[in-house]
Amino acid sequence: MKDFIKNLDIAVLIPCFNEEKTIEKVINDFRVHLPNSKIYVFDNCSTDDTASIARKNNAEVRTVKHIGKGNVVRRMFADIEADFYILVDGDDTYDASRAPDMLRTILDKSLDMVIGKRVTSNTSGEYRFGHVFGNKILTQSVSIFFGRGFTDMLSGYRVMSKRFVKSFPVMSSGFEIETEITIHSLQILAPFEEVDTNYISRPLGSESKLNTYSDGLRILRMIFYLIKDGKPMQFFSFVSMLFFLTSVIVFIPIAQTFIETGLVPRLPSVLLSTGLMILSFLSITTGIILDSFSKSKLENKILAYLCYPKYEISEK
Repeated sequence: MKDFIKNLDIAVLIPCFNEEKTIEKVINDFRVHLPNSKIYVFDNCSTDDTASIARKNNAEVRTVKHIGKGNVVRRMFADIEADFYILVDGDDTYDASRAPDMLRTILDKSLDMVIGKRVTSNTSGEYRFGHVFGNKILTQSVSIFFGRGFTDMLSGYRVMSKRFVKSFPVMSSGFEIETEITIHSLQILAPFEEVDTNYISRPLGSESKLNTYSDGLRILRMIFYLIKDGKPMQFFSFVSMLFFLTSVIVFIPIAQTFIETGLVPRLPSVLLSTGLMILSFLSITTGIILDSFSKSKLENKILAYLCYPKYEISEK
């Protein structure tokens, strides 16, 4: 199993903020299972000993001063060169022993991304109900607009090809980065697959940086923006339909009164109905115009993706 790994240039990317309790084990676990990989710890202004512990364990440590996981991932993808990238959280909740199998899957099936689908008995409450429920809702929301295929969209454990990483213009700043990666793969039709991986509870003294409600709202907002930018025709058609239906509802009693009496007694309602109808037509026109720009942006993403050849084992 490990023979093929020797020929790969693998970068293990670990974004960290105050993970002094776990970072040593994460580094050493990946060094055991991927002995020839290069391990990078990107410290996001930790106030504990995360960076010094990582250096003592011979990881290459870099500091990102802009707070937020998305900002860290943007710097990772820009700075690091490799054939394959393993993105994993530094909280020791993901199983490093699955990394070779994930790499084998991405190579054997010519994929651009393999996601570690979290599997857990949840005996220690490591996968909170709010996170599970929110993950399902968000995954379904993305599936409706961009396509199906993901069941654990928010997993922080991924193996990605160079062509995928270098074609990805990271726009998010926080924990919504996983959502953006997912939508990017669906937009450019990059082949991907999910594989089961154990999800482990954090050790005592290690606390999650994820806030169920605030980060959930940020992810929803990111989905909203990506739908508006990536699917403007559908987005503005929906807005147009809302304006249209509201305009008709307001106008119906006015029309009934006019038919019965020949009078239009509610002039403000007439003006409101007319304004809403105008907004409806403006919305659909906006959708048509922005749809052309959206297709142009998608073409540029695909061209950037195609600039990098598919990795072939025989080349090494």
